[in-house]
Amino acid sequence: MAFLRQTSLLLLTMGAAWTWLPAFAAGQAGTTEGTEGTVGTAENFRKDPNGQVLARLQPGTPVSIVGHQGKWLEAVVEGWVWSRSLQVVKREGFDLVVSASGGDNLRREPSGDVLGHLARGMLLRQVDQKPGWIHVRRQGWIWAASVKESAGAGSGGGPGPARKEQPAPPSTRTAATRPGGVTTAGSGGVAILAAPGGDTVGRATPGTELQVVARHGEWARVRLEGWTWMSGGDSATASTDSTQVLTPAELARRPQAFRGRMVSWELQFISLEHAEKVRTDFFQGEPFLLTRFGGPGGPFVYVAVPTTRVDEMRGLIPLERIKVTGRVRTGASSLTGAPIIDLVSLERTGKSP
Repeated sequence: MAFLRQTSLLLLTMGAAWTWLPAFAAGQAGTTEGTEGTVGTAENFRKDPNGQVLARLQPGTPVSIVGHQGKWLEAVVEGWVWSRSLQVVKREGFDLVVSASGGDNLRREPSGDVLGHLARGMLLRQVDQKPGWIHVRRQGWIWAASVKESAGAGSGGGPGPARKEQPAPPSTRTAATRPGGVTTAGSGGVAILAAPGGDTVGRATPGTELQVVARHGEWARVRLEGWTWMSGGDSATASTDSTQVLTPAELARRPQAFRGRMVSWELQFISLEHAEKVRTDFFQGEPFLLTRFGGPGGPFVYVAVPTTRVDEMRGLIPLERIKVTGRVRTGASSLTGAPIIDLVSLERTGKSP
């Protein structure tokens, strides 16, 4: 018999999801083919749906919608790039490639506002040219929920009279206070990312309250709980989620393919560490657990820990066995190739012999 079960919503098991905290004005997607849109929150621009990342577009970047596939939009983006960052090529119908080490910015106009960052190797078509600058265009794919349709032209009648603001009622003292560490999604909602700068895994609707469990610069790690309808029997553990069978070896073969996916692994705790500057997949000073998958001799796994749970982690004993559920930040860290997961829950299962 179908039943209701209390659970974290959809992909929003927010102990391991991130949002750009000031960007709560991002709009809901409602785009259609042949329309102009605007990127509502920083998002990846890809060669194919969920394919190779070509660029990272900033909020406010205009795009032209030319097609759709499932939850992906096919879009055209254009802007200006410093000419010294490009090389002439003849490949796949394109005539330019981003050649600068580390890529370069795409700008609204020469020396103008930055619309996004183009990855090295991204192929482009030239539209126009000015001294020192080249106007380029590229067609690709973007997550639909991160694009909002541009408002149509008005009737030309101009804005109506300004509404007279009513004075706020006098404040009164109350025994009720707002919980600490809670923030609210603004009028446009907010995108939830699998990792800082990663893919969008869901959206919080306007007015949704999010618990902030960690902050690093302008990024906030948030958690959201709610209700969803589930059917298929009375077993609270029943699941057809294939993410339960992922292993570090599978992640290493496709490091970016499983970002944002949930895993549940038995690990052996080695030590509590804090990331040095050289560990670019972490924030500098971010706490993490150094562990081995399956026990002695297994591959290393890094478990990123919210700062609010560091004291709890200090109670772990070296070589102790733990069961960790977390969300994949990357399948292979840039420094060592070990996977990094963001901690959602941890169970102490016993000491290693």
